[in-house]
Amino acid sequence: MYIAVDAMGGDHAPRAVVRGALRAVQEHGIAVLLVGDREAIVRELAEAGGQESSLITIKHAAETIDMGESPVAALRSKRDSSLRVAFQEVKAGQAGAVVSAGNTGAVMALAITMLGTLQGVDRPAIVTVIPTLGGRACLLDAGANVECKPLHLVQFAIMGEIYARIVRGVISPRVGILSNGEEDSKGTDTTRLAHEMLKKLPINYIGYVEGRDLNSGKVDVIVTDGFTGNVALKTMEGFWHFLQGNLRTLFASQWRGRLAYLLIRSSLANLQATLDYAEVGGAPLLGVNGLAIIAHGASTPKAIKNAIRVADESLRGGINQQIVNSLHALPEAYVSPVELKRGRKFWSQLKERFRSREHAELPGIEPQVEEDKREKKHE
Repeated sequence: MYIAVDAMGGDHAPRAVVRGALRAVQEHGIAVLLVGDREAIVRELAEAGGQESSLITIKHAAETIDMGESPVAALRSKRDSSLRVAFQEVKAGQAGAVVSAGNTGAVMALAITMLGTLQGVDRPAIVTVIPTLGGRACLLDAGANVECKPLHLVQFAIMGEIYARIVRGVISPRVGILSNGEEDSKGTDTTRLAHEMLKKLPINYIGYVEGRDLNSGKVDVIVTDGFTGNVALKTMEGFWHFLQGNLRTLFASQWRGRLAYLLIRSSLANLQATLDYAEVGGAPLLGVNGLAIIAHGASTPKAIKNAIRVADESLRGGINQQIVNSLHALPEAYVSPVELKRGRKFWSQLKERFRSREHAELPGIEPQVEEDKREKKHE
């Protein structure tokens, strides 16, 4: 089964993407389908010393979705984009997963509209792997869902636990909900209800974890809503840049600093490797009826290679079927029927909005907003 790679997505496409795909073929024996401008892909393959073969093939797509382009506008106008064609290959069963370093919003929108969600999943979630003292931990959601219900957090926990076991190789992943304290009384109404539900499920749930535990190694799976998760990730990234700047100043200021750098530079290199996003490769969008890996926009060939590796490991591990099986066994007695109905109604409306605006000539949103207000008033 091929991994469909959006060869035109990312800041350094198609060169970095093609070279990363070639490395995945050479080092891991993964079959790759490069989607995009055939002429450009053939040229980059030749320059990298590769060519089409049984493990690396090309599917032509004439258009590209730019990084800053509106996802809805791109879905409506660009019917032959490399990203859309890649998803078409997965939907048709010709490829097992999509890997893209391109427009994140477009990846999510196409995954929702073309693949749909897995049975039992109300909202897909982005999983990001972050460094810890004991190795790495999975954080989800990392930005797909700004507002969440307790049921969504429970589903995130189950999907994250499965991902940590299958792809990260953790035998019994420890799962925690991100909160402002460890006591049961802490958190919000949403986290408290999710907390009570998760305590009753057959997973290694350890309870609340605080922000200081993100990198401590206390848990293997950290569950939160997309807004909080994205802020946490950006905070960690910002602090690392702050620390790098201060270390440069410290080591360059005096001769003692330069001497200290010579003594510990190998340790600093190891730390840099631990924090390098290229080692992780990409962030899976879990919960869609297929596999989609969202790579960093500035991905290097190494990052693309590892993103393809993650897609292949997820596919071989049957991660989607395990998610479906686990959610099917979720006791709905722990979930409010009203909340369950509203959560699924919201996601169905969102998918319909993408579809209707994709096909509309002038995609206005005012009528839908008024309809939402009427429904809320009625409820």
